[in-house]
Parts: sequence; structure tokens; C-alpha cells
Amino acid sequence: MGIRKVLYIAVGCIGVGIGAVGAVLPLLPAFPFLLLAAFCFAKSSEKLHRWFTGTKLYKNNLESYVNGKGMTWKTKIRIMITVTLLMTVGFLMMRQVLIGRIVLTCVWVFHIVYFVFGVKTYKQPEV
Repeated sequence: MGIRKVLYIAVGCIGVGIGAVGAVLPLLPAFPFLLLAAFCFAKSSEKLHRWFTGTKLYKNNLESYVNGKGMTWKTKIRIMITVTLLMTVGFLMMRQVLIGRIVLTCVWVFHIVYFVFGVKTYKQPEV
């Protein structure tokens, strides 16, 4: 096994771990870490990739997005609130750094616009 595959597996496992914590904690976003894990597992091992795409964590948070369906409003709002809260902390800590506040504001606006208009919204099937 090459060093590249080992690195992909290690980063993928870290992504799953942080993503699992983020699925439970409201301030830590799960989505980007699970997306990272999916990418790393796909690059490292077909067996790991199949395992990860079969987990409930993947199915609940990424499957619809990866399949091109988009996200539910509930998921979008959860992500936007989490990022807004985290960026607010950074914004408040940069009281003396005007350019930092401007950059954070631009990133925040792009984030909101992207999730509202760039990511498709679908209705979750009734269970």
C-alpha cells in the first residue's frame, strides 16, 4: 500500500470522525468533513468507499447532494446557521482588523447566496 493511499485513508477517517461529531453538535458543520471523507475514501480504496457510502451518516447528510438532487431546506438552514454563528465569533474577535471583517462578511454573503440559490432544494420524502 502506497503512502498516498495511507494518507487518504487517514484523512478520510479524520473526516468521518469530525463529521460524526458535527452531526451531533450544532456548532460544528458535518457536511464539509463528510464530503472530504467521501473524496478521500474514493481515492484510497473501493472497499472503504463502499462502506462509507453505505453508512447512515453519509445517507443522511451527503447522499442527496452527491446524487445531484440537492439538499432539504432543513439541511441548508442548519448549515447556514452554523456557519453564521462561527463567522460571527470570528467577526467579533477581529474588532481591530477591518480588512478581516470585510473578508469574513464577503465570505458569509457568498455562503448564504450559494446555499439559497446555488444548491438545489428538494422536498424530503414523507416517511
